[in-house]
Amino acid sequence: MSLRLISTDFDGTIHLDHTDPPVPAAFEARIADLQRSGVQWCINTGRDLAGLLEGMARARMTVTPDWVVTVERTIHFRDGARFVPLEPWSTECDRQHAALFRSLAGDLPGLFEWVNGRFKAAVFSDPWSPFCLIAQNNKDADTIEAFLLDYARGRDDLKVVRNDVYARFCHAAFTKGTALAEITRQLGLRSGNVLAAGDHFNDLPMLRGDVAHWLVAPANAIMPVRDAVRAHGGFISTRDGGTGTLEGIDWCCAALKAQQTS
Repeated sequence: MSLRLISTDFDGTIHLDHTDPPVPAAFEARIADLQRSGVQWCINTGRDLAGLLEGMARARMTVTPDWVVTVERTIHFRDGARFVPLEPWSTECDRQHAALFRSLAGDLPGLFEWVNGRFKAAVFSDPWSPFCLIAQNNKDADTIEAFLLDYARGRDDLKVVRNDVYARFCHAAFTKGTALAEITRQLGLRSGNVLAAGDHFNDLPMLRGDVAHWLVAPANAIMPVRDAVRAHGGFISTRDGGTGTLEGIDWCCAALKAQQTS
């Protein structure tokens, strides 16, 4: 077994707004070393591509991922200085989302009305989902999420994606987890070659033993993420953000080295 692919969330997992620099230099140096040795790195994020690239530029990052997954579902691979959508994944992802969202159109006014009648929350449509939520706090988000999950019950194709006070709809076949599994397949690897690190609800689909053997959570990860990582024998750091994720990567590398020498 060897480490060949690392998938990290961006915000909260490697990037923290309140630190300087937002992405630790030691994390970037470790990723650069691993890339030189043949390990590929994927940023697996809820941001769209423009938002991710802006965040990386503002953080003055010196390393570039080999792959990015944006909006938790669209796969891009690096081609020189640009990122190119992976086909046929990208076209099929767009097609299935369009069909799903058309089927929801008649229910949307009722969903908007239910939220607006009970909470001071922002509900709207954007290019990625016909129903998007920004709740005022996590307690409200919990209640609204429960309502949306009840609405989605019985539909195998509909998933509610939650991240802190934010939520939106997506097709259940296209998540951070299925996207990471597809990248793994494209590279001819297995889950045993993959490390995944995340901190919030939308990371849970990739924090599974059948997707990545090596699971990592920084100290700032929410409890459901910690529980998922712990359940699969993963690493929960005592450090936040990229420093904690770096500790998890080093834990994985040390474990693999011990296996090779035993």
